[in-house]
Amino acid sequence: MKATQDVGAAATQAVDRTLVVASDLSVAYGANVVIEDVTFSVRPGQRVGLIGPNGSGKTTLFRAMLGELKPVVGSLEVSTRCASVPQTQRSRLDYPVTALDVALMGTLSRMPWWRRPGHAERRRARDALAHVGMADQANEIFGELSGGQQQRVLVARALVQDARLLLMDEPFTGVDAASAQTILGLIDRLAEEGRALLVATHDVDQVRAWDAVLCINHRQIAFGPPEEVLTPQVLAATYPGSVVVLSHQGHAVHHDQAGEHTHP
Repeated sequence: MKATQDVGAAATQAVDRTLVVASDLSVAYGANVVIEDVTFSVRPGQRVGLIGPNGSGKTTLFRAMLGELKPVVGSLEVSTRCASVPQTQRSRLDYPVTALDVALMGTLSRMPWWRRPGHAERRRARDALAHVGMADQANEIFGELSGGQQQRVLVARALVQDARLLLMDEPFTGVDAASAQTILGLIDRLAEEGRALLVATHDVDQVRAWDAVLCINHRQIAFGPPEEVLTPQVLAATYPGSVVVLSHQGHAVHHDQAGEHTHP
C-alpha cells in the first residue's frame, strides 16, 4: 500500500481546483506563430484528448505548458507541477540504462546539480515503477523492453516528479493492442487518483471515452465533451483535406489523402 500512497499523493488534493487555464493563447517560434486562439481549461481527474494532424501545434502547446515557450498573445496559467511523457521513439534513451535509472531521472529536477540520487530517491523511483506495474522489470535494460513497457516506465519517471498533470505525446504509437489496453487502464487509474492527463493521440475513437477533447490545427477548432466536439464538421475542420463521412453505425469516419482513416 505504501507505493500507492507515495505516488498517489495527488489524490489528496482538492478535486475542484483548475490546474490549467489558457485564454486566447498564441505561441510562436520567433516570428512564426504556430498556434493561436486557444482557450481551454483542465481540472484534476480529467482525461483530455488532444487531436490534430501532424505539425498542427500539439507539441508546441505541450512546450508552452512546460514553460519552454512563452505566449505571444493571451495567457496560459499552469498552477501545478506538470511532466512530459514523450513517445518512446523520442525518449533519447537508447544508451544502456535500466528501467530504474529512467525512473530516477524524475528526481533530478528537484535536486542540486552536485547531488546524486540516494536511498530516498531510489525508493521513490521503485514505488513509481510498482505503481505502473513495472516493479519486476526495474533492473532490465530500458531499450530491451517492449514499447508498452517503455511507455509505462516513462510514466513512472513523471510520477517521481510529483506531477499532477501529465502531458502524454502519442503514448499508443508503436505498441501492440494488449499494451495499448494496459496504457488506457493506467490513464484511467491515474485520473481516478486525481491527476489530470492531456493526451495527444491520432486515435479519435479513444478520446470518445474521455472527459474532454481539444481539437487544434494551428488554431483551436473546438474544445468540450466528446459527444459535442466529435462531429463530422469539427473533424473536417481539424483534418482539412480529409473526407468525413458517416459509417453505418452513425459514427463519423475521416479519410486522409493517403487513404488512412480514423473512427471517432
